[in-house]
Amino acid sequence: MTTRPTTPTTPAAPAAPAKWLTGFAMFAGVLMMVGGVWGVLAGLSAILHDEVYLSTPQYLYSFDLTSWGWVHLILGALVAVAGVGVLQGVTWARVVGVVVAALSMFANFAFIPYFPIWSILLILVDAIVIWALITYQREPRTE
Repeated sequence: MTTRPTTPTTPAAPAAPAKWLTGFAMFAGVLMMVGGVWGVLAGLSAILHDEVYLSTPQYLYSFDLTSWGWVHLILGALVAVAGVGVLQGVTWARVVGVVVAALSMFANFAFIPYFPIWSILLILVDAIVIWALITYQREPRTE
């Protein structure tokens, strides 16, 4: 009976994150700032002059357009602030960014009858942001 000599095994080094994932998260931060400004502008236009939007009286989610304006204004500001945090590399900003982008998606889905192209564009931006923030991997520190 022969015994094989054992060799010490070293744990495999963790795979380095792909550079494009990190860059894509930074792109998401910029998209969040742009999408947030768009939301703020949509909210302000609904608050200040709600005749800009088409009125749909038989819509299931029909709220007063001024109410929709406040929803978009607040969500847009939150998305923009979280975007600034993502650009600074703060962990809480990525978590908050995913949450407020998801809320923005739902708000824009309900807002489709009032302004369809704008809402669909913001839904697409929010989906890209969520995907980028979820797939983000921090680069390992080299010291």
